[in-house]
Amino acid sequence: MAKAALEFRGRNPDVLSCIANLSNDEVFTPPELANQMLDTLASEWAEANDGEDIWSNSSVTFLDPCTKTGVFLREITKRLIEGLASQMPDLGQRVDHILTKQVYGLAITELTGLLARRTLYCSKFADGQHSVATSFGSSEGNIWFDQQDHSWRRGSCTYCGASQSEFDRDGELEAHAYAFIHTADAQGRVPEFFGGKMQFDVVIGNPPYQLADGGGGNGTSAAPIYQLFVEQAKKLDPRYLSLVIPSRWFAGGKGLDDFRESMLADNRTRVIHDYWLVGDVFPGVAIQGGVCYFLWDREHPGACRVITHYDGKVLSSSTRPLMEPGSDVFIRYNEAISILKRIAAVENAADGSADTLALPEQKRFSRLVSSRNPFGLPSAFKVRATQRAGDVIAYWNGGPGFKKSGKGWVSRSDATDAGHLIDPWKVFIGKAYGDRGGGGASRDAPPKAVLGRPFVGEPGSVCTETYLCIGPLGSESEAANVCSYISCKLTRFLVMLQKPSQNTTKKTYTFVPQQDFTKPWTDAELYEKYGLSEDEIAFVEWMIRPMTLDGGHDEVEDLDE
Repeated sequence: MAKAALEFRGRNPDVLSCIANLSNDEVFTPPELANQMLDTLASEWAEANDGEDIWSNSSVTFLDPCTKTGVFLREITKRLIEGLASQMPDLGQRVDHILTKQVYGLAITELTGLLARRTLYCSKFADGQHSVATSFGSSEGNIWFDQQDHSWRRGSCTYCGASQSEFDRDGELEAHAYAFIHTADAQGRVPEFFGGKMQFDVVIGNPPYQLADGGGGNGTSAAPIYQLFVEQAKKLDPRYLSLVIPSRWFAGGKGLDDFRESMLADNRTRVIHDYWLVGDVFPGVAIQGGVCYFLWDREHPGACRVITHYDGKVLSSSTRPLMEPGSDVFIRYNEAISILKRIAAVENAADGSADTLALPEQKRFSRLVSSRNPFGLPSAFKVRATQRAGDVIAYWNGGPGFKKSGKGWVSRSDATDAGHLIDPWKVFIGKAYGDRGGGGASRDAPPKAVLGRPFVGEPGSVCTETYLCIGPLGSESEAANVCSYISCKLTRFLVMLQKPSQNTTKKTYTFVPQQDFTKPWTDAELYEKYGLSEDEIAFVEWMIRPMTLDGGHDEVEDLDE
């Protein structure tokens, strides 16, 4: 058996850095990212274990519960081969010990099981003649896969939420029913996976991100599933857990609110590496909102070190609580914490409150913001192009019979909700805004607009579901002044902190304070009012692009349903 094969050399280029992804849902992990995660693990292990090198410990066990190419297991094995050299001088014995006693994987499909075994054992059969492991008695070795069944109930899987219409397939087709999350007792299934009870020290990997849930009417809707891997992994009670997942969970969203709350309440998450641009981690993959990986330490709770990456560089690093007092979301940007504290300090001064990001209830701009569909007119409501007696003006975007957006008429009786908002002055603003990102780059690249352009709504006007309504307001000038406030970069920066997707809601405006709307507002006035530092101002200016108010509703930008 060649020494080069045992040491995993002669890989130039590394095939695992070249292999194409199966899809955006099952993304192969580049070796560079796997090694960054292993470096983070090794550093935290050493800090918690009197400087011990984890790679020199022959009893530490590792599990990848969602292995695809086997890259994590391969890179772990490479490190252990070097770290255990002095304890086990015989290379063959050392490799066999590592592969049979220390590294384990659960493949997500039959194909990835074969690929991972080829990567790790140099043979798709663990007990084959070309395998670098010599003690396995089965072809699977420690990389297990078996086709699972979904548990259907009322058209979806009770474990993962997969759509029965999408995934109730012929037995010869991959069902994507991942074994690790299709059980109420992951720990109880470990003997089935690996032939006996086991306690894993480290669980590490890159889980599938989503599955079609049958929504949207055309099969395009998808529900997140990566949170299920995180929850199951914690049930295994490892010493350390590290997974790479989309960053959308920071602010919650579809199927993620409970997961977000549990993650933010768990002070055992000690490190988060946050990548704004998914291309910095997964070239050629489109995942809006970026990705992150975290390290969870069972035995050492405390504050979390948040490292922000952007465009191949570390932008900032800060050790702070995941759940800041006064916030129910994770504040993604380290630089935003001090800005929020300055604003809250000014707005809370009269109440004597301190050390919180929360604004007094009566000072929240969100009190003026309507709930979704304020007048009970759905997006597809047929707005008339001609006026009839008793009609009110209706603003809409993307409705039937018009090219993009417009102004028409509906009967006052059609506006079944929020009747108190029909006759006063108000402001309309798009419910959804799909940011293009800076200079046509990734949508996650600064500078961002965050919101579409607001416009004044006159007395006797309503809107369809494509807009939110801000009001009631006392005059046309007051409504115009609200528009000037929304156009400020600081205002939209505060909205961005609560905006997990293109959709905005009343809650999205939680961090925005009310102002005196008898006058218009500029960023210079807001920066002075809240005492922002030069660095804080520079960050806001970099993150948010200017907004002009010319054009009104006829030029509303990128309001996407």
